[in-house]
Amino acid sequence: MSDSGFVSTSDMLKSSDRQRKIAIIALLSVTLVWGATFIWMKQALDALESEKELLGVDGVVASLVFARFAIAAAMMVIFFRKAREALTDKQIWLDGLVLGTLMFVAYLSQMIGLDDIDPSVSAFLTSLYVVFTAIISSIYRLRLPTKIMMLGVALATFGAGFIQGPPHLTWGLAEFITVFCALLFALHILFTQRITIRRDPVAVSTTSFIVVTACSAVTAFWLGDGLNPKQWTLIYSDGVLIPVILLGVGGSFFCLLFLNMYQRYLHPIQAAIIYALEPVWATIYGLQLGMVTWSIWILIGGGSLFFGNIIVELLSNNTDETVNQQ
Repeated sequence: MSDSGFVSTSDMLKSSDRQRKIAIIALLSVTLVWGATFIWMKQALDALESEKELLGVDGVVASLVFARFAIAAAMMVIFFRKAREALTDKQIWLDGLVLGTLMFVAYLSQMIGLDDIDPSVSAFLTSLYVVFTAIISSIYRLRLPTKIMMLGVALATFGAGFIQGPPHLTWGLAEFITVFCALLFALHILFTQRITIRRDPVAVSTTSFIVVTACSAVTAFWLGDGLNPKQWTLIYSDGVLIPVILLGVGGSFFCLLFLNMYQRYLHPIQAAIIYALEPVWATIYGLQLGMVTWSIWILIGGGSLFFGNIIVELLSNNTDETVNQQ
């Protein structure tokens, strides 16, 4: 297989069953924490009602993203020698620029789209990143995914999109922006696969966090009121600091570092299917906190996601071994 595509033999680390299982557990733990980020972000935003009127919703969100990734970047530099060494490596900065820019623009486009469409529609359209990951991977490999992978993609997309009920979809600018967001998330998964095979995950995580921090600062200045000191001290408002710290430590530092460290041991399509479990945990947390109302669609969507992950893991091992040996 040529090394020119997103997913060739060199784009998956050869791994034992034990390494694969560790990688799956690690990425599952990532989705568990990512599901909670919905709660933490909502708590922070609910505590900033007056600031949203003063600075605008987009400016407030950009400031929260800035604080979240600034915390993660600072932790990387403090705790890892490789992170500090990465700051003088031009190639690591270029790789971090790719991953950080994709991540930031994906978050920003999702936020812009969500402002004009229902959350259920946003969830469905964003879940298309699983499909895009499979399509782009297939184009560059010049080979279709296995039938098991395709079934897993279909189940994951259906489950993530319908866990809040059937989306009432009408096409407008916000919907197309959200589809663009899904495409960017797919590209982030695929570029993560290629880059973390060649570069140290700790080093790349550090520079990508700094890139997102810088982009968020510029966006907060542009969409908010950069000359207003309140724009940069939002996290010290009542009820904001703890959720932002949790977002920075859990949602960014832990989740994205683990993603960069362990995704490379799995096929990127399988990784995308695992990531699609995030709305399951978000829904469970929301039910416990009274933020989500129970419906049968939670059972249908969540069951579809879990079933898709189970069949891919149980039935695709032989295929994965074949790919790794080619």
